Amino acid sequence: MEKPCSLLVHFDKGSAAMANEIKADLEGGDGPAKADAMRRAISLLLNGETLPQLFITIVRYVLPSEDHTVQKLLLLYLEIIDRRDPAGRALPEMILICQNLRNNLQSPNEYIRGVTLRFLCRLSEPEVLEPLVPSVLENLEHRHHFIRRHAVSAVSAIYRLPHGDQLIPDAPELVERLLASEQDASARRNAFLMLCACAQERAVAYLLSNADRVAEWPDLLQMAVLDLIRKVCRSQNRANKGRYITIITSLLSAPSTAVVYECAGALVSLSSAPTAVRAAANTYCQLLSSQSDNNVKLILLDRLNELRTTHRDVMVGVVMDVLRALASPNLDVKKKVLDLVLDLLTPRNVEEVVLYLKKEVVKTQAGDLEKGAEYRQMLVQAIHACAVEYPEVAGSVVHLLMDFLGDTNVAAAVDVVLFVREIIETNPKLRVSMIQRLIDTFYQIRASRVCSCALWILGEYSLSQSEVESAIATIKQCLGDLPFYTVSDEGEINDSAKPAQPVVNSVTVSSRRPVVLADGTYATQSAATETISTASVAPGSLASTLNLRSLILSGDFFLAAVVACTLTKLVLRLEEVQPSKVESNKACTGALLIMTSILQLGQSSYLPHPIDNDSYDRIVLCVRLLCNTGDDVRKIWLQSCRQSFAKMLAEKQFRETEEMKAKAQISHAQPDDLIDFYHLKSRRGMSQLELEDEVHDDLKAATGGFTKDADDANKLNRILQLTGFSDPVYAEAFVTVHHYDIVLDVTVINRTKETLQNLCLELATMGDLKLVDRPQNYTLAPETSKQIRANIKVSSTETGVIFGNIVYETSNVMERSVVVLNDIHIDIMDYISPATCADVTFRNMWAEFEWENKVTCFPVH
Repeated sequence: MEKPCSLLVHFDKGSAAMANEIKADLEGGDGPAKADAMRRAISLLLNGETLPQLFITIVRYVLPSEDHTVQKLLLLYLEIIDRRDPAGRALPEMILICQNLRNNLQSPNEYIRGVTLRFLCRLSEPEVLEPLVPSVLENLEHRHHFIRRHAVSAVSAIYRLPHGDQLIPDAPELVERLLASEQDASARRNAFLMLCACAQERAVAYLLSNADRVAEWPDLLQMAVLDLIRKVCRSQNRANKGRYITIITSLLSAPSTAVVYECAGALVSLSSAPTAVRAAANTYCQLLSSQSDNNVKLILLDRLNELRTTHRDVMVGVVMDVLRALASPNLDVKKKVLDLVLDLLTPRNVEEVVLYLKKEVVKTQAGDLEKGAEYRQMLVQAIHACAVEYPEVAGSVVHLLMDFLGDTNVAAAVDVVLFVREIIETNPKLRVSMIQRLIDTFYQIRASRVCSCALWILGEYSLSQSEVESAIATIKQCLGDLPFYTVSDEGEINDSAKPAQPVVNSVTVSSRRPVVLADGTYATQSAATETISTASVAPGSLASTLNLRSLILSGDFFLAAVVACTLTKLVLRLEEVQPSKVESNKACTGALLIMTSILQLGQSSYLPHPIDNDSYDRIVLCVRLLCNTGDDVRKIWLQSCRQSFAKMLAEKQFRETEEMKAKAQISHAQPDDLIDFYHLKSRRGMSQLELEDEVHDDLKAATGGFTKDADDANKLNRILQLTGFSDPVYAEAFVTVHHYDIVLDVTVINRTKETLQNLCLELATMGDLKLVDRPQNYTLAPETSKQIRANIKVSSTETGVIFGNIVYETSNVMERSVVVLNDIHIDIMDYISPATCADVTFRNMWAEFEWENKVTCFPVH
């Protein structure tokens, strides 16, 4: 299993008796028996058995068989056996196979000819292939396209061997002649790929001579054409770049979506002209709307995001086309679309984007939309980002979003109230309408956290007399009748608002518990969570206008403290705007009654747990403040909180601006760079796309756009020396870490004057690292080098070690020589990168992934 193979079939371990049974069936069985025996023999070989005595039996009894199934299995057997001796030479027995292979290549049955030609693509022994070359070349002119298709592949495989040009010296000419007259799509593709790999100039000449007909070619051949164009242009051959771009542009209207996708990618890699980038972006958008596979949509969005990083000005024009992908039901696709669109906002398109997002928000109210609450939360966050960056659009969306303050999805409701809080500070013109809207919809709020933030907004931004009085009336209405409970004659405790029903069930509610902060640390919060507060109230207590009452009766005294602070601010402001002392004193008395009722409720046995100390101290402070208010204290309560919030928003805006500056690409031009005045260029015979491309390349060269980035300049830091300079074999590795994949590109240099045979790079790992494949044996000529690649998978976040050695043989030494390699240490930080996460998202993931494991403790008495 350590050798490379093209076939893998699971089979249980065999025995010597099974090998004897296989041999007996091969010697005396009929066609079906021999086929079954060959299948068992192949399965045993693929699973590690050697069966050395079976080869001669197969040569004697299987080669003469005329059964097509047996012949097919024979070719599979020859494909997987070891056809070389320990010295690296072909086995003498393989010469016995040549006559059988020649007969198959001349067989009247097309299937036998085709599978034999396909088998020859797996052979690398010149001794076996040389006598078969004439028969292979004859099949290039066979009448059946199935045979011609595999004959071209066989010629290509033979010609690419180390000495293949000696076996078929005129292979490129033969294949080019076949390509000119061939009609089968697969045969043409194989022939074109052979020319691309072995005679690139012939492939380029054929392509350019047929450039006008490329759009009519089959999609298989068009894909090969695009690969050739990329390869040619990557080699800095830009002589025919304009003709290549014309070919790619003609293929953008091809019926095959795979060809269209590859065309867009090739067009961007070849040209930086705005016309080319716009054509590629439109192509990606068309595919985004026409393809139903979510994986395809995600890949297309990645391509569009790559265009955004380098050609943002062009991508701004396709924002609305990208937004149409929100019709996909997949949330991952929707999130990528919104992230991409938010990075392409401009003053010109922001109104259109916000209008489209408003329509999507309305659609989420339909009950048949899958995961509508999560999607609505994403839309709210997107609209929030739009309104923060462009405040002029906030007025068109804020009132719509305020309808979702009472959303059953707490996270979405929190996003809405945070959006309202920020907009009301940054858009003073909307303050009056937003306060009135918040007062009208306050009774719909069900989540404690949303209520707290809404109360803070009412306390800070209710400025006029009517607004303050309406806010106080709304809070009183949501609290219900006072006191919160009464004691009947029988000694039973009842809710004064609903005396006929019990209010609190027997569920224990804790008002003090450790909570997880945004940075993962723990702190003590004196409040109950939203899930506890809604689960611990009795049926009917969550009335339409008594949301604050039901939450407080469930033990949420943190919210009760927020109510007290809000009433305190409102009363203090009412004293400033209300000319009548009687009305202000009446409001102050009502607020004090509410606070004392809350304190009475918290210290009673009505609830399973009393009020926590933090909330108690806060409410008492409010009571004392209303009883005796000084000017300094009044200024702190009415102005300082709002000033602190404004300062926080300013710091947030400054931090985001600095991050944008850090991400901005900065290019530098060298002092001696050439300045080319493109207005003096000749435009004769150049299309608009070619002219734009040439001008854009000149501008990039003049501004340092072609300079390598810092990552490319620091690649030498990732090269590790594996052996010493005095070792006969020098090796160094270039380590590439990408997520959970580690790729080692090892360069091995033979520093001796002898040929090293069966050179093998043997690697092993320590820790949770897994070697995907084992490199094969190589023959290294004197003073030559070889590139060997090894792939390693990371399965955990632990530090791992890669170690091993290089083993090789020489002609004058019987034993194998070993060179021990230096260890390669893979650190956890190589494949872990920092990222940012919003507070709400962090808490949702914390709850979803259950990172906080609960441990049951039993006290010892």
